[in-house]
Formats: sequence, C-alpha cells, structure tokens
Amino acid sequence: MFTKKLLSTAIAMVAAVSATQVFAADVKEDTVDEIVISGIRESLAKALDVKKEKVQIVDSIVAEDIGKFPDNNLVESLQRVTGIQVTNRGSGEISGISIRGLSDVTTTVNGRNIFTASGTAVAIQDIPTSLIKQVDVYKTRSAEQIESGIAGVVDVKTQRPFDFSGSKFVVAARGVYQEQADKTDPVVSALASNRWDTEVGDFGALVNVSYARTNYRDQSVTAGAMLPFATATPTAPFTSYERIFLTHGGVAENPIWTPGLLNGLSQAPGSTLNVNGKPMQYLLSRDAIFASDFTGERERTGANISLQYAPNDKSEYTFEAFYNGYRNQSFNSLFFSFVDWWGDYANNPSAANVVLFPNTNIIKSRSTGHPYEFTSGDLTTGQTDSYVYSLGGKWELTDNLEVKSEAVYQKSTFKSDFFAMRFDKVGYGINVDFNSGGGLPAFGFVNDPSTANIDESNQADASQWHTAQLYDNGNKNTGDAFTLTTDATYTTDYDFFKKVKVGVRYDDRKAAEAQRFGNDAYNNSINLATETGLVYINSGFFDGRSDVPTSWAAANGYYIRDNADKFRKIYGTTEKNLVENFNVGEKTANLYAQTDYETEVAGRKLDGEFGLRYTKVDTDIQFGTASESVSSSKLSPDFLIRYHWNDELISRLSYSETLRRPAFSALNPTVQYNADVTNIGYGTAGGGNPNLKSTESKNYDMSLEWYFGKSSSLYGTLFKRDIKGFVINFARQVTHAKSDTDPTPYTYVLNQPYNASNGELHGAELGAVWFPENLPGYLDGFGIQASFTKLDSSQDTPITNAKGEITEVKTTKLFGVSDSSYSVVLAYDKDKLGARLSYSWRSKFLNNYEASLFANPLEVWREPEASMDLQVSYKALDNLELTLDGTNLTNEIYQSHYGENGATVSNFGSSIYSRTFAIGARYSF
Repeated sequence: MFTKKLLSTAIAMVAAVSATQVFAADVKEDTVDEIVISGIRESLAKALDVKKEKVQIVDSIVAEDIGKFPDNNLVESLQRVTGIQVTNRGSGEISGISIRGLSDVTTTVNGRNIFTASGTAVAIQDIPTSLIKQVDVYKTRSAEQIESGIAGVVDVKTQRPFDFSGSKFVVAARGVYQEQADKTDPVVSALASNRWDTEVGDFGALVNVSYARTNYRDQSVTAGAMLPFATATPTAPFTSYERIFLTHGGVAENPIWTPGLLNGLSQAPGSTLNVNGKPMQYLLSRDAIFASDFTGERERTGANISLQYAPNDKSEYTFEAFYNGYRNQSFNSLFFSFVDWWGDYANNPSAANVVLFPNTNIIKSRSTGHPYEFTSGDLTTGQTDSYVYSLGGKWELTDNLEVKSEAVYQKSTFKSDFFAMRFDKVGYGINVDFNSGGGLPAFGFVNDPSTANIDESNQADASQWHTAQLYDNGNKNTGDAFTLTTDATYTTDYDFFKKVKVGVRYDDRKAAEAQRFGNDAYNNSINLATETGLVYINSGFFDGRSDVPTSWAAANGYYIRDNADKFRKIYGTTEKNLVENFNVGEKTANLYAQTDYETEVAGRKLDGEFGLRYTKVDTDIQFGTASESVSSSKLSPDFLIRYHWNDELISRLSYSETLRRPAFSALNPTVQYNADVTNIGYGTAGGGNPNLKSTESKNYDMSLEWYFGKSSSLYGTLFKRDIKGFVINFARQVTHAKSDTDPTPYTYVLNQPYNASNGELHGAELGAVWFPENLPGYLDGFGIQASFTKLDSSQDTPITNAKGEITEVKTTKLFGVSDSSYSVVLAYDKDKLGARLSYSWRSKFLNNYEASLFANPLEVWREPEASMDLQVSYKALDNLELTLDGTNLTNEIYQSHYGENGATVSNFGSSIYSRTFAIGARYSF
C-alpha cells in the first residue's frame, strides 16, 4: 500500500510539472540568451569543473544543494562514478566500493586519513551524507597525498562556515520505507551556520547534526559445500552413497582426498579416488542446505562543529570536531539441514532418487533419510563511537610563500557481542533439488508414516524441536591516532617551474583488540512450551521465489540476550572476561617534495607535476606475552603531464607508486583453533603473520577529455597496475589437541597469510555527461550521464598440498574485479523539477575463497549485479523542496556460485535485499 501511494504521488508530481513546462514552453520565445544551470545539472557541471581543473585524474560528486546528497549513503552515490563498482549489499544498504576493481581505497575527510576502531580504513557508509559538500575520487596520486590505498583515494569534503557569505540554516527530513522489513524509518539532519565580520577579523561557526534509523531484512537460501560421496555400487568398505571423509576405517589412504583445491575435485563423469590402491568412482554432492532470515535495526548519529577565524586576509584558522555513532542489533534466524546421511539407502539405493547434472558427476537432486536439522537464533549487537578533532591554520607569509599546518587527534571504539542458541532434531526425510532453476535451491521434508500426528513440513511446530548448544562471544576493538602535518607552497618567478611544495607528516597510531569466547555449552532439557518468549517463528520467507520452507521455529535472539545470565546459569556457564588479542603501535613519518611546472608546446599549454614521497613505518606488536617489531621504508615517485590541445580538449599521462599496508589483525601470529561445529570431520584454525610486508603497486594512466559545454563532457582513460606482494592465505593440515580440556590429537586445516602473489590489472574507462542545449519545450532540461569500464586482471596463485608445500602456481583473476561494468543516468532538470533515473550493472566477479575444507572449487564468484534507482525533487517554495526516492527498483536476486563457470552445477547462495522508497522535505533560509 505504501509503495503504491508513493508511486501515485510520483506520477502525479511529474505529470503536473510536465504539464506546466509544456504550457510555459508555448509562450516562451524560441531564442534563449542565457542558460541557467541549477540542481542536478549544476552539480554535474561543478563536478566536471573539478575534473577539468585538477592536475590529477579525478572524478567528483558535488552536492546539489546544502544538506542534499542524492542517496541513502555515500556508497550508493559512488556507484555512478566512472570506474567505481560497489558490492557487499545487505542490512538495508551497500557498504563496499572498489575503484577499477581494487578494493583497497583510502578514505580521507577534508584531506585527513580516518579509520574505524582497530582497522586501517573507515567504514565509509558511516559518514552521514548530510555533512557532505563534495566527494573527490583520486585515481592517480601526487606526492603530497597519503601513499596508502592502491585503488585510489576518496576525499570527502564537508561544509564550513566560510563556504557561506552569511547565515544559513537547513533542516531536512525523510521517511524511508524498507519493503522487506515493512517499516518506515526516519532520516533527519540540520545545519546552522553564520559568520561575523568584526574589528578583529572574520569569525564563522557551523553546526551540523544528523540521525538515521534503518530496519532491514535480508533473506538467503544456500546450497551447501560439495563433498565426495560413494556411488550406488561402491568398492568395499563403502556402502551406497556413503559420504567419503578424509579417513575411513579399513582404507589405507590418509587422507583419501585433498580438500581446498583451487579447482576442487574433478567433476567429470567417472572420476575416481584411490581406495586401498584401487580407483573407485565417486559423486559430488552438497553436505547441507540452509536458509537465513536476517533482520535488524541500525542507528547512525553524526555531528560536526566547524569554527573558522581569519584575523586578516593573509591568515586563517580552523577548528573542527566530528562524531560518528553507530548502533546495530541484528537477529539471524537460521535454518540448517544436513543432506549427507546414507544409512537409509545402503540396501535400497534407488530410494535415494539421485539425479545428476548432465555430463558431470555432480548430484542435482536427491532424497536423504533422517537428516540432522538445527535452527539457530543469533543476536549480534554492535556499537561504534568515533571522534575526530583538528586544529589547523594557513598563513600567507609572503606574496610567494604559503604555509599550512594541522594537528589531528582521533579515537574510535567498536564493541560487539554475539549470543545464540540452537534448536535441533532428527527428521524423517528430506527431498532437495540443489538447483531447481535459475540457481535457486528447493527442498521439503517427508513425513514418517508411522507418526501421522507429526507434520514434518511444518518446521514452525516448536514441539518437534529441542534446545541444544549455547554460544556466547564478544569483542572490543579500539584505535587512536595523533597526526601532525605541515606543508609549504612557494610560487616561483621561473618560466617553467611554477610552484614548489614540500611537507612533513607524522602519525602515531595505536590499535588493540580484545575478545571473549564462551565455552560452547549444551542443554536439551529446556521446555519450549513453558519458557514463554523463547521461541521465535518467522513468516513469509523468500517471498515465494522458490519452494523452500516459509517459516520455522528458532530461539528468539532478543529474548535470550535480554535473559543472558539466566540461560548461562541453565547451561552451566558464565560470561568470560575480555582477553586482549593484540596491541599495536605504529609510527609513520612522511617527507615529500613536489614541483608544478608549466610551459608551451606547439603554442598550447603543457603543465603537470613531479614529486617524491618518502615513507618510514615502525610497528611494534604485542600479542599476549609475545612481541614483534618491524620497520619498513619506501621512496615513491610520481609524475604527471597535462596537455591542453585547445580550450576544450585535454590529455593527461601519469605514473605513480602506492602501497597497501597489512591489516593489524593479519600480523597476529597467535593461532586460534576452532572446533568442528558442522560435523565435517576436522576443525579449522587461523592466525596471522608478523612478517607481512606492504603490497606495492606501480600505476600507469593516460586520459583524453573533451569539455564541449558548460555541463557536457566526453572522456576516456587507459590504465595499468603492476602489483607485487598480494597477501593470500596458505592452507595446510595440522594436528592439535581437540580442545583445551581434551588433549586427543585432532586434524585441523590451518590458514595463515603470506605475501605470496603478484598481479596485474589493466583496462579502460569511458564516461560522458551531456545536457543538450536549446531543446524545444519540455524536452529542454533532459540530460544523460553514462560510464563504462572494461577490466582485465590476473594474479599468480600458489597451489599447496596438504602439508602446505607449493606444488604449482596458477593464474587466476583478482578478487572483486568485474570484467565489465556500466552506469547510465537519465536526468531531467528544469525550473522546479529535478529527477534522475539511474541503472548500474557489473559483470560476475571473483568474490572470495571458500574455507579450505571441501571438494568444490575454492573460488566463490558473484553473479552479475544490477541496481535501478530513482530520485525526484520538486521545489514547492523558494525555500522548500520535496523529494521522492527509490532504490533497487527491479528487486534483484543476488547470487553466487563456486568456480568461474559454475553458475548451473555449482550454484551457492541466493539473496533478496530490500527495495526502499522514501519521501522527504528540505527547508532552508
């Protein structure tokens, strides 16, 4: 109902204003002496001005007006920037970006490097859009910029009081409807700014606050990982369709097969494993099928204070304080069923109803008896508080010399805890089709004819379930930094070298993480019928898009968390104390020198810059009683040439070097051993590597840009990245005690990171903005913004055996790189009406490696992703603007699969994320 009302409002608004435009066009003269640019068109024109005037290759987004940024968060806006791809959809938003396929992006606010908690980067989606004036995406690098971020730099500029000639007040409010959660949430912001010209100088003060709440619901169905199974007629000691573990009584080979292979076990018909020295054919099938109904509520609060003082026209001082707050409570109702039991069909294999995908040994559908099933009610709470304080000044010491300096202190803390309870049971039977069509799994349960009073298909019947395990974990991550920068710019009187810039930067960074792991406890005696509030039953799962259960009984995460002490007592456990996992101190010193030059070639201006940046990093790492100290240094050159063919045509050629430092957590040498919680037959283990080095990239860029109108341009770029020292995980099997209380030797698959891979990325991007001039009548005001990016990537990936020894090196794609992506925006901007309809698409891409535990290909690929969004604004009064927005209008299903070409036979996850619709108003004076 809400959606229909919004769409009706939008249609009425557009129709009414369009009619007005048609009528007005009939009475206007055919000739137009002046073109007035405003709203969407003006913001795109300003963004093109930034791109044209910057020496670097830059793309920008400029807010259409104060406090008016066009999307729910910054990431959604960035997906329309040439060369940017977005990912990590979920929880009601998009949270990840990559620049030209690379995800290592450095984010700065007003040029300052910022971070979240113990991380080395900021959660960019946490930055309130109401604070943003402009966003610049740097795809090349100069010596005066921070060296980190091999993908590029996103610099967010916020409003300051000296941006305005006098006082300014803006208040904005939106109601955002999340379709899947069926809730409407508020987004409000307010800005107040003023400046005063006094006898002692010019003063300015600005306050900006924002609040946003988001209720969300994400739904997914996943076909589990692949494992080998015996055929209907196997070799002894195996029975029909028996799951083949790494070891088996009466089998000499240990292990029988190797998990975690890049390409997985062979999927060809008739493929064999050695059993007691003889080949035995095997089949590949999934070990489980599971569904997740993930809901939650997130709140973000932002505040910014900016004070500026200019005692004269040669000096200026700025103090700024930022606060970003994040609160999230998410509840995951998980339904999980194994489909790997073989005992019921040992003497009657035909009853398993096994169907293979054609020309493979992969099971498409099957029946399984007595499946072990569990549901889990997981509640996760998260809280972030981040503060940034800065005091800086700039001074024009002479007509030629300007100096600026700034001191920044920031502190960020993230806390979270996880509390979960499982219900479990053993069912009578399950029928599953791992790909019923379009990559969507389907499954249903079979009733036991001897117990007619139990309906196995009714997974919401709490009487069929029993309580099981309890999980109780938490963590606290902290980070702070003091940063001091000083830069000097000298404007010369030389004909060639126009400016010389030098600067120093000192950064003292600290980070720490602490965790607590509760002893996983078990209790199956809690009476679900009498424990009021313990059972949660969802409904309407997956919108009828596949034949899967639509509801099930799970522990109510909110109830068990609110009564945590009670359930700890019932389970015989206690809340553990946080134990510090690591503590890192890192000092970074930078020196740079850069010169801007200018001359003429063939009567046209040629200019650019050349610079050197020196970086020295000293890192002290404390892990419990162990400690490590590492140091590194790097001299990075950059060189850029810009040639002005005429007033409209510009070309650029750039070379630079950048790096990515390893995450602090990746330096932790402590190995954490995790129990086998899904009965795969072995545990997992992971640790860091204090000897990790920075990943380094050499960057080459060449662009040609044509600016053929005030708000129109066509531009293209060729680029290449040579990258050394990618961090990848090596997996190997190790033996360790089964638990802290059980010294029995047990098999674990251990993953640790190493700088063991090199890669290359090259490609081309093409972008255009065009607002045709002098179109007739109501057509005047239409424009288009479009971009296309083509990428090709490769990475050398070492392949290891069970002992972790490198046996070969294979060439694979880089993570996160889509070969093709594009964005098309149809815009309209005339008088009081502004609108844009945008469509973004990216081809499939390698997302991650699966845990090295299974027989499927190690690579997990995402299917092509698309999003269609709409923004409409109408200026009802001079100071009042009304807005209508919609995201994910086509209501996409986002999917993944194992292996580059495994969409049909190796489908993995299928997820539904919410469409959003919003109405709002913004008032300013």
